[in-house]
Amino acid sequence: MVKGTFIDSLLHRPSYGWKDENDALVIPTSKQLWSEAFSRINVFKSKKNWISFVSFAMLAGMLPFFFLFLFRYFSWYLVIAIVVYSMLIMGTHGTIWFHRYCTHRSYGFSHPLWRIITQNLVIKTVPEEIYVISHHVHHCKSDEPGDPYNSQAGLLYCMLAEYNHQRVSPDLNENDHKKALHFMEHTGVKLNSYSAYQKWGSITSPAYAIGIWVLNWSFWFLIFFLFGGLALACAIFTAALLWFTGIRAFNYTGHGGGKEKHKDGVDFDRSNLSINQTRPGLLAGEWHNNHHLFPGSARAGFLPGQLDLAWIYIYTLRKLKMVAWYKDSKKEFLKKYGEKG
Repeated sequence: MVKGTFIDSLLHRPSYGWKDENDALVIPTSKQLWSEAFSRINVFKSKKNWISFVSFAMLAGMLPFFFLFLFRYFSWYLVIAIVVYSMLIMGTHGTIWFHRYCTHRSYGFSHPLWRIITQNLVIKTVPEEIYVISHHVHHCKSDEPGDPYNSQAGLLYCMLAEYNHQRVSPDLNENDHKKALHFMEHTGVKLNSYSAYQKWGSITSPAYAIGIWVLNWSFWFLIFFLFGGLALACAIFTAALLWFTGIRAFNYTGHGGGKEKHKDGVDFDRSNLSINQTRPGLLAGEWHNNHHLFPGSARAGFLPGQLDLAWIYIYTLRKLKMVAWYKDSKKEFLKKYGEKG
């Protein structure tokens, strides 16, 4: 983690600010949050809003599938498919790809092909840049002013964080731009030069982000359509919409809804409000308090009963020689906290 003024200035400051004159967290009103969000997706106001607009366009693009499923293709069998794909498959993939690889680089692929396959194992809903850059700030400033999804500011603050708080600042100097590139250079995402960054206000190339989105959606729509017709395609894209919503809600619930909810023998990191939750843990390997203790670990399920499907995927790929290396902090965790569990 890189701390100090770089981290403090890395994200695009919202109009209401991170903290007040007394260094206390600013808790904006709902009106302020919605106003900020609409301003940030307005590409007519500035083309530097393109990445927020693309994220919004992904949401808008999934809505027709949701309505078609709800009013034309609804069945309880497809509801089961939606729950499994959203919570289990997409949830685990989010941990594998965005969290443990893209952000924390807790493991490395032996060949770019395995990285590309892993990146596109599910329907794409989040540009990597939005997740990765802001998540580094989150770890440096967890539950403090400047944390892009500070749960103490409320659920809507977290739900709209992708638009309001997670964007890279458009005003980085060339040296800080190079530092920001370092967070992303291993992901395979095509990155902007400094001059392109000044033009577009992003680390990621717009052509790359839009191109991979279109290819990913086209591929998965075709696959699900061939296997189950429009009904299955609509259901699975509805599942992607559910995950799109759920991951934003997790930023709130994963830190106790802004309250201290640590449990003795379960949550050992008391430096922030993160907690280990059973459902995200079992379904996606997201044992969040463990992760805050050892963010660079490819495994976060350390205690008995803490199933970690993301780790199983990474470990399996290592056995198949598709993953070249990984970092596993379980022994370190047990040495420090095992007797307290």
